[in-house]
Amino acid sequence: MTDITVPARQSSPGTASRTGAGLILVLGSLSMLAPLSMDMYLPAFPRMAGDLATGNDRIRLTLTACLLGLAAGQLLAGPLSDSFGRRRPLLIGMSGYLLSTILCACAPNAEVLIGARFAQGLTGAAGVVLARAIVRDLFQGLAAARFYSSLMAVSALAPILAPVVGGLVLRVTGWRGVFVLLAVLGAAMLVACARTVRETLPAEQRIRGGLRRSAAAASALVCDTRFTGYLLTQSSAFAVMFCYVSGFSFVAQDIYRVTPTGYSLLFGLNAVGLAVTSQINGRLLLGRVPSHVVLGSGLLLLLASAGTLPIAVHCDAGLPWIAGLLFLSVSAMGLILSTSTSLALDRAATAAGTGSALLGAAQFGAAALSPILISFGSGATAAPMAVAMAALAATSILIFCTVVRPWRRLPGAG
Repeated sequence: MTDITVPARQSSPGTASRTGAGLILVLGSLSMLAPLSMDMYLPAFPRMAGDLATGNDRIRLTLTACLLGLAAGQLLAGPLSDSFGRRRPLLIGMSGYLLSTILCACAPNAEVLIGARFAQGLTGAAGVVLARAIVRDLFQGLAAARFYSSLMAVSALAPILAPVVGGLVLRVTGWRGVFVLLAVLGAAMLVACARTVRETLPAEQRIRGGLRRSAAAASALVCDTRFTGYLLTQSSAFAVMFCYVSGFSFVAQDIYRVTPTGYSLLFGLNAVGLAVTSQINGRLLLGRVPSHVVLGSGLLLLLASAGTLPIAVHCDAGLPWIAGLLFLSVSAMGLILSTSTSLALDRAATAAGTGSALLGAAQFGAAALSPILISFGSGATAAPMAVAMAALAATSILIFCTVVRPWRRLPGAG
């Protein structure tokens, strides 16, 4: 890879004392911010359209706006953290998240809500990108891959709990109450970060030279074929999951007549599958099975399950078959996301914040297209969601085979 010419990283003093269950919990909580922000209000989609006197497509745009904000915010927070350290950008981001979430709760119409959701994603991105960067500050190689798997298992609690909690909130209050609850959680995370998160990037290891050096670091990573291959593979797979996230609420409730509580339970069950495969990956596979084999296996499972969805929809197979295939598709992410993140950030060397930002921006940028992709077509049918998921799954494994080319022996590959 092109040399980024920054100081080599050494282990931070006191690293051992900051590792373990406590660190997983704190960083996992930061990683939960994005899925909490996106998933908790999903059961309210049909009700929000009525309350704001707008169409379903406009409500989906609130999800797209948050995803675009998450993509842009990571491109900002990651390079800034490589130059100024991890702690300050994190605290600024969490403060902005709190304020923008309050604005979401007070939004008088769909247009204001879309803008507030963009701001919410823009500021909340700091927690997502810096959690990964902090892990890369403290670990590398196999240890980092295992930690990312543990992190994903913790963060998978968010999609398990968020729609369920959102459905319960909707039983006693309106959709605005969901954002009030998110604001309370944002305030708690801000306090927790201020009290517990310490700086993991010493001053002597930071990138100097401002935006020009940050741009050079990003350019070097993008020009690294392996890093770019992992990035494109991961972002295509991530978009598969967000076709499901943005589409399944309407599919389950409007087409299959599932109640908001029933939808929340189905959504939570799929998140359990993600958490389980993440743990299997971290505890049983990594270190015993080469990382590229783990990643390839996850991509094959994704292609097999998502690729079968259009057939099941066309044959009117019914909700049990659709839900089962979605469960397998989401579970495959436990093998794909943590492994591809570790392999990519091993290429990032001392620019972990920038590398994490590029990964996150690509993820959420691709995911932001998901509501647009599934809006094509007409009538009450799950076909647009199913076809989009199948096409993106095929794209992901195609990139893995043609850009990463896993059959070649890669130095440092697990």
